[in-house]
Amino acid sequence: MNLLITGAAGEIGRTLRDGLRGQAELLLSDVREMDPAGPGETLRPADLTRLDEVLAAVQGADAVIHLGGIPNEASYPAIRAVNMDGTFHVLEAARQVGVRRVVFASSIHAVGYYPRGEPIGPDVPVRPDSYYGVSKVFGEALGRMYFERYGLEFVAVRICSFQPVPKDARQLSTWLSPRDAVQLFRLAATVPEVGYLTVAGISGNSRRWMTDEGWDRLGYRPQDNAEQYAAELEQVHGDPAALTEQRQGGVFVAPDYTGLADPARYPLD
Repeated sequence: MNLLITGAAGEIGRTLRDGLRGQAELLLSDVREMDPAGPGETLRPADLTRLDEVLAAVQGADAVIHLGGIPNEASYPAIRAVNMDGTFHVLEAARQVGVRRVVFASSIHAVGYYPRGEPIGPDVPVRPDSYYGVSKVFGEALGRMYFERYGLEFVAVRICSFQPVPKDARQLSTWLSPRDAVQLFRLAATVPEVGYLTVAGISGNSRRWMTDEGWDRLGYRPQDNAEQYAAELEQVHGDPAALTEQRQGGVFVAPDYTGLADPARYPLD
């Protein structure tokens, strides 16, 4: 199959590029510089804010893994232009060229205001914790419309904490390991007839807050569990009285959180 990966220069994009090499013909897209193409790879640079460029990138793709966008909080105009309009451009381009499925990198921040420890399935009311979280809610809703209206299959993977290893106590619940990410996104792009589906993007963590609903439809069986890091990380956390330590979205729930996006590229006003 021909598989387009947007955001291919990012951390998850590079991981999927390495992990899926040889399993599909990879079409790699980003607005940033990417490593040179290897065997079975084609570079298709595109700016998500330009539909014409996205249309060119999507040509010939059987499925799209849409990772592209601002990966953190930023100003509303920036989030709207890149994450929201950009996702519309990906879905519209996919519809126009006959792509059968889009896999969307959603986020825990679509539901980030839920208390820690409360089990979160794909059907709970959304509680976005930021403009970034709102953009993920928007993407999930837009994907639903494109499935219902046009039959474009759509899988939303609510990524929690993608890291080589978990870094703190919160990530004992939210960690997604690189090899589990490769498995999950590969299945989300290739398993037949999934229709519309939202799943948790985490490893098999014993302390996970998100439920495993939908994993069976994909055949996803995580190989990693953050519990192996518990002894060294249980005490790595902030003030338990702080809202950021009580809600699943972590620092994103702070009213004054402005994100880590490059302010020169994505101004805050």
